[in-house]
Amino acid sequence: MPDAPQITKSSWLMILLLAFIWGGTFLVTEIALTEMPPFWIAATRVGFAATVMVVIWALRGFRLFTQSPTRGDIAAVFFIGAASSAVPFSLLAWGQQYVTSGFAGVTMAATALIILPLAHFFVPGEAMSPRKVIGFALGFVGVVILIGTQAFESTGTALETQGRLACLGAAGCYATSSIIMRRLPAVDAIGLATILLIIATCITAPMAIIIEGLPPRPSPPIFAALAFLGLIPTAAANFLRVLVIRSAGPVFMSLVNYQVPVWSVCLGALLLNEPLPPSLLYAMGLILSGVALSQYGAFRRLFTRTRA
Repeated sequence: MPDAPQITKSSWLMILLLAFIWGGTFLVTEIALTEMPPFWIAATRVGFAATVMVVIWALRGFRLFTQSPTRGDIAAVFFIGAASSAVPFSLLAWGQQYVTSGFAGVTMAATALIILPLAHFFVPGEAMSPRKVIGFALGFVGVVILIGTQAFESTGTALETQGRLACLGAAGCYATSSIIMRRLPAVDAIGLATILLIIATCITAPMAIIIEGLPPRPSPPIFAALAFLGLIPTAAANFLRVLVIRSAGPVFMSLVNYQVPVWSVCLGALLLNEPLPPSLLYAMGLILSGVALSQYGAFRRLFTRTRA
């Protein structure tokens, strides 16, 4: 079983970078959607990422577990591979046909609230406390304010309830895969990230063929967008996610879910001239207050080490 989570300056830098990367992913995905269907975007990005990571992994000698893995360890890796990308990508792609984009955004933020009690029972050193619960609740309220109450408005479609359940299922997948990833024995981060992407590719590619048929041939700009999605928010970000969960823990990693909507709104305003919502400052205040409150102990330890 891994040791208690260790939150360092590098941990904070990595989740800030992840939030920035994933916050900008929505803009690039919108570009790719002009020519490519959603399931093929998911399959292409994980396939491209897996190809790049296999090359890097090969240069490191295909290292994975430091000791011989048990059958349970191998089964856990396959579960994480499906639940950390392939299954939630597919659930979101299907569910967003019937729910508002705001509802999907709120459910992704809810991932942090799902992780908190799971980590309390299944991850050493991640016990819940009133401060953590209040902090995470404040952050979630901040996200809801940022996205707006229209996230909960009905679309009137016949499958809206099923679509909402699909989005919640995706959030549950992200939460459980993070918990199980943290519980794995000592493992090489690059090897694990690569294996997870290979598994995701083996699931998403056949699914895309079954649902959407053969993929269209993308134009050079769309191919560049797909390559970017595969290289940065999938390959690089997946590696960073593994590092953060394995070192700082799944609860700390879940703070990314509160930051992504903020970056998405700010980048949309900067690059697409989208209007900033009047609630932005209030929402950011709640989100930052929630993060500070929930991670007060980590901040104090980090400050003490810095002074020493």
